[in-house]
Amino acid sequence: MNRATPQMRSIARRLLDAEMRNAAEAGSAAAFPAADRLRPHLAALMGGGGVHALFARSLALARTELPWLKAATVNQAGAFEGLDTLAAEHPPYEYFEGMTILLAQTLGLLVAFIGPTLTSRVVGDVWPQIPFAERDWQEG
Repeated sequence: MNRATPQMRSIARRLLDAEMRNAAEAGSAAAFPAADRLRPHLAALMGGGGVHALFARSLALARTELPWLKAATVNQAGAFEGLDTLAAEHPPYEYFEGMTILLAQTLGLLVAFIGPTLTSRVVGDVWPQIPFAERDWQEG
């Protein structure tokens, strides 16, 4: 699994759009708010080490598509570092595409590791405004 699937990219784009609207309304400047919202839910499910491993692997896979992500890292707490700098160095559309690929890789790994049903449930808990039909990966 190297490239994020079109289905995962589509849902990642939708989730990031929702996060950007929420961040703009709250006046937040987080570089990757989707990961910040997802992290506590994943930590409850797989622990901090599991979140770190998941995000680190997602980042490694995303780097195969976008080498400029090599400047980013995942710290021991499972938080992405270096994304603020990347956001400042790249045009917004390019940065958004990078975060889309990174989130799509994360979702793809979640489906592979914990299954589509539990992944859908986690995504629904974090983003309840996303209809089930758009996060049903049973066929994908």
